[in-house]
Amino acid sequence: MPSDLVLDELGKSCDQRARVADDDDAVAGVPARYVASPASTEETSDVVRLAAERDLKVVVRGGGTTLDWGSAPMAADLVLDTGQLAGVVEHAAGDLVVIARAGTTLEALQATLAEAGQQLALDTPLPGATVGGLIATNISGPRRLLYGTIRDLMIGVTFVRGDGVVAKSGGKVVKNVAGYDFGKLLTGSYGTLGVITQAAFRLHPLPPVSRYLTVEVETADEAGAVVGSVMRSQVVPSAVEVDQPPEGPLTVTVLLEGTAEGVAGRSRVTTGLLGEAVETDRAPEWFGRYPFSDTDVAMKLTTEIAGLPRLLMAARKAASRHRVPLAVRGSAAGVVYAGLPSAVQPEVAAAIVSDLRAAASSYGGSVVVLSAPAPVREVLDMWGPVPGLDLMRRLKHELDPAHRLSPGRFVGGI
Repeated sequence: MPSDLVLDELGKSCDQRARVADDDDAVAGVPARYVASPASTEETSDVVRLAAERDLKVVVRGGGTTLDWGSAPMAADLVLDTGQLAGVVEHAAGDLVVIARAGTTLEALQATLAEAGQQLALDTPLPGATVGGLIATNISGPRRLLYGTIRDLMIGVTFVRGDGVVAKSGGKVVKNVAGYDFGKLLTGSYGTLGVITQAAFRLHPLPPVSRYLTVEVETADEAGAVVGSVMRSQVVPSAVEVDQPPEGPLTVTVLLEGTAEGVAGRSRVTTGLLGEAVETDRAPEWFGRYPFSDTDVAMKLTTEIAGLPRLLMAARKAASRHRVPLAVRGSAAGVVYAGLPSAVQPEVAAAIVSDLRAAASSYGGSVVVLSAPAPVREVLDMWGPVPGLDLMRRLKHELDPAHRLSPGRFVGGI
């Protein structure tokens, strides 16, 4: 069918919010043909159904903050932009529950919830990140230690399958257990299983007081000892973050939240555990931020809590061996991020990733490359070994048998 007729049909599906794609709409270097911006679940269903009829491969775009994460898609015929799918559908303040559309930015959602003294206890280092994007890439920040990840906070989701059929999972009450928990399956799937249109989350009250206690240490072992002492204590931190720059001392920061009296008492105990800690009511500049830019080689590393010192030492050894700077930063809960400068030679980046994966068994973790310049992508496996790959492929075939949604973006070419 001629392209102008396809564009006309897309426009009819979403109230004329469709256009021909330009260079800025490329996904990880893969050019797109069309962009459509549905404003409801129904319009999203119509757009995806039309894409199925016209055999268009679909990539979903929210704020675009992580659009280059994961493997490059095999094709991106249609970019489905969720910018019009924004806003709060329902905020049941008395039940501590909110339903938000997928294109809602986290900042906008938090501002709405703050009016009722509530929050979605989720952090993101990426301004402009949307609800749908956070779910698709499973982003969580420092406070995952206390509150869990977005997977733990989500209690319901509405999404559109690859054939355009609308599906729902969970509900809008915290204890709802009806049906399959597709929310957990969609989390971290990079848009390969369905197009998320809205989600329900459980909320928490905004804490009246926050305190950050920071201490510098010289070695990874010292950082592990400090982290261990806090984690074994009764101070109940909201976050314990570690920052290991390419060289020099490491920094450990503990976040305490709660009432003024409670935080004051816990601060005294935490200071005793940390030693000469610096206490402030503002986060350090690095706290909750990724140690990489949009153009760098970005990695996500997981570890057992007890394995954190071994991960940090493995990173320092790999960087020293290959003579490149490698910054590592993240949560003592077991998820940290690492960044190599964009100018790193592809073979050097591949060697460092290989070294880190070889050491991962010593700290019970994994290494995933989130994003990298095109020359680096070409010489390494972005995902590494992943258990359960056959099951993932069967699930993809069940929900998207035509492999229409974000084809190839996930592990194993899913």
